[in-house]
Amino acid sequence: MKNRETRSTPAGEWQLQEAKNRLSQVLNSARCDGPQTITLRGKPAAVVISFEEYKRLTSRPQSSLSSFFAQSPLHDIELDLSRSTDLSREVDL
Repeated sequence: MKNRETRSTPAGEWQLQEAKNRLSQVLNSARCDGPQTITLRGKPAAVVISFEEYKRLTSRPQSSLSSFFAQSPLHDIELDLSRSTDLSREVDL
């Protein structure tokens, strides 16, 4: 049986069958080395991430939307929000 280091797939990438056979190692790698991609028929199918990374990605923002825009580097840019008074164009049907 081939070990992980001699496989032809990149580090952090697992073929589905190998991921099933080595689930403990996939989970440990996700916790220590970052996201692990599982492939199906040679194409990425899923990503395993640590619980900590999942919580970071899914946590709600700590501030309101208005606070977010107020802190934006573009907060003092003036926008022209006036509508055009041009008539619509005619379309042949």
